[in-house]
Amino acid sequence: MEEKIKNISINKKAHFEYFLSDFLEVGIVLTGSEIKSLRLNNCSLQDSYILIKNLEAYILGMNIAPYKDGNIFNHEATRTRKLLMHKKEIIKYQQKVKEKGFTILCTRVYFRKNRVKLEIALGKGKKLYDKKEVQKEKDILRENQKLGKLK
Repeated sequence: MEEKIKNISINKKAHFEYFLSDFLEVGIVLTGSEIKSLRLNNCSLQDSYILIKNLEAYILGMNIAPYKDGNIFNHEATRTRKLLMHKKEIIKYQQKVKEKGFTILCTRVYFRKNRVKLEIALGKGKKLYDKKEVQKEKDILRENQKLGKLK
């Protein structure tokens, strides 16, 4: 049986700004109005990152727009949200961040079996010349595809 995955938001900037590795799927603690807002794709991962504090992981800067049909108990858009990870995973990511200068980023948010999941990854910042090299490779690939279609 095929598993249904519905993407809510993808952090394209993270793929451009960082070398990504060690991808992991984690859960997130949300309120009811946040879930309803996510079902309407009202989410932005731009400038979000993950912080580990007291062996617990939190995502900061993730913007979930307030639910338009909510009441006075609607959620705050950019509040800090707890991530659901195993202690071993948290320790592994925490050690990499301390030792090698990595940062933990959220690359996408999606629904899997009606549960909201985050895909997180370790990111190491790219230099300007790395970004230019990646752009050149994409341009060359695009040109080759155009030439292939014209033949």
